[in-house]
Amino acid sequence: MLRKISVIVLLFCLTTAVNAQEDSTRKKSKFKFTGAIDGYFRSDFKSNVSNNRTSFTNTTGKLALGMVEAKLDYEDEKFGFTADFAAGKRQREFAYNDKGVLSYIKQLYAYYSPTDWLKLTAGTWGTHVGYELMEPYVNKNYSMSYMFSYGPFLQTGVKADFSFGKSSDFMIGVSNATDYRDPPNPNKKSFLMQYSQYITDDVSILLNYIGNQRPTDLAKIRQFEVLFIYNISDKFSADLNATVNTTKLKTESGYGKARAWSGIATYLNYTPSTKFDLTLRTEVFNDKYQLSALSTAAKGGTILANTLTANFSFGNLSIIPELRWESATNNVFYAKDETPKGSSGSFLIGAFYKFSK
Repeated sequence: MLRKISVIVLLFCLTTAVNAQEDSTRKKSKFKFTGAIDGYFRSDFKSNVSNNRTSFTNTTGKLALGMVEAKLDYEDEKFGFTADFAAGKRQREFAYNDKGVLSYIKQLYAYYSPTDWLKLTAGTWGTHVGYELMEPYVNKNYSMSYMFSYGPFLQTGVKADFSFGKSSDFMIGVSNATDYRDPPNPNKKSFLMQYSQYITDDVSILLNYIGNQRPTDLAKIRQFEVLFIYNISDKFSADLNATVNTTKLKTESGYGKARAWSGIATYLNYTPSTKFDLTLRTEVFNDKYQLSALSTAAKGGTILANTLTANFSFGNLSIIPELRWESATNNVFYAKDETPKGSSGSFLIGAFYKFSK
């Protein structure tokens, strides 16, 4: 499926490029190119790299490259496409099931809008589930939440977006098994849904769902999520993300009892100017059944993670110092000598450079 989509997208790119050159009356290009690079230095206060249990920042005491990205967007009245490629630590972890050329594809999709209220999309794209995205330049925090790290990353399939004026939107779709572009069992699909309600210009609620069978062990995975977005003023915002992910393991007689991990996080943001903002993320992540983040612990449990992040912008360059402190109901963190501990902290300074043309 992905190979066919890739060929269609490439042919469409060539056709639209020729048309763009021949249209001498066009004042504004329909193409947009975006480039970005990011990196970071992280220091774990206990000098134990295993204390980092979330995506993309699994190092301590050294400089690390995050990701180099090149993205091409084309947007016409009814047609459009995105060809988004990346390399580096973030991309490797994002596309962890892919090999070869596929491992460098972040997003590759095309869409068609026959009317103002309908958009049809086919290809591979970042999942709709979650408050955070994998690109560092769109998040307020540089390090990732537990809910992002153990939720879905990407989908490959088809979806339809319906717009009901300014009040609400609805999306429904079918894709390969979550996080698989070339799944080992192509018959196992994911069912996708999203409903967005815009209460006012500053308040909105999103309801997300994804359900699929894991192709490796045929476990049934379901995830439900709510996002609450509130722009209090030009300088303050308060957002909330809550989710629950259930797993039913396959047995000889059918399926076992559903077991879940869940999380809730608040994002309090202060933006006094275009050159500086400050964000506090407070997340409670519960994994009683050792399904994800606490799987290496003797018992499951709950983690409270507080992350304070500043962002200093200098044109295309941003510098991001960050302080993170976590505590758990069980000793899931470790000292340098591997002694179990109930809490952990780290300091990180990240940076990214992004431009568009």
